[in-house]
Amino acid sequence: MKFEICVDSSSNLLSNHIVDDEVGFDVVPLTIRVGNEEFVDDDNLNVPEFLKKIESTSEVCKSACPSPQDFLNNYEKADYTICVTISNKLSGSYNSALVARDMSDKKENILVVDSLLTAGAMRLIVDKAYSLIKEGKDFETIKKEILEYRDSIKLLFVLDKFDNLVKNGRMSKVVAFIAQLAAIKPLCYGDEGEIKIKEKIRTFKGVLKRLVHNIGVMCPVTKGRTCVISHTQNEESALLLKALIEEAYQFDSIIVEDNRGLCSFYALRGGLIVSF
Repeated sequence: MKFEICVDSSSNLLSNHIVDDEVGFDVVPLTIRVGNEEFVDDDNLNVPEFLKKIESTSEVCKSACPSPQDFLNNYEKADYTICVTISNKLSGSYNSALVARDMSDKKENILVVDSLLTAGAMRLIVDKAYSLIKEGKDFETIKKEILEYRDSIKLLFVLDKFDNLVKNGRMSKVVAFIAQLAAIKPLCYGDEGEIKIKEKIRTFKGVLKRLVHNIGVMCPVTKGRTCVISHTQNEESALLLKALIEEAYQFDSIIVEDNRGLCSFYALRGGLIVSF
């Protein structure tokens, strides 16, 4: 096989996202430890049961990135590989993928993309990579265009709880303090791989309104682009948000998807992540 696309499981993608005899696709799972139990973030994970386990324990839960060998196994499947990972500021997945690249005798033909974000942003990069491959672009052109596209993607999110982000050190102390204030519903965003607060709002309805407004601020031209709304067991709010975005903008497509293991672990129940 000439091309392989692989992505870590923080992308929320399942292994059948791309089914193509000419382009391979695989999802490399992260793992999450809850007490003495380890959950693999793959196609078989029962997310509602996984969330119940997290919510029923007082212990600090931890996530672990894939090993270099996990990535290397995918690199060996094709002549050229495009690997997309969660932001290096949120996980060691990117570094693990780089180590695997350096272990391979095909390393000149492997592109490891730090998405700088997570969830739907990674889906957008994967879909862009697949589109470029199917257009017949050469590998050097694909690398250039993917990285340019990566840099154009934005992400906003709203969470009910920040517990696991705070406990696992994924937020700065100042941001974590603000996020934990009961009277504040922060609208957050990804900035060069880090979590930052864009606005501090007091109501859920208000934060959704400001999220929609900020899409236009961050991405003035939405025609020709795709928006991905990722939610943790909160389809009602996700569909409401979709309707608000459709009313305000001209995205070619708005996808609503469930957060799977890793994103559910950090976003927790009710969380909404919007990538565009």
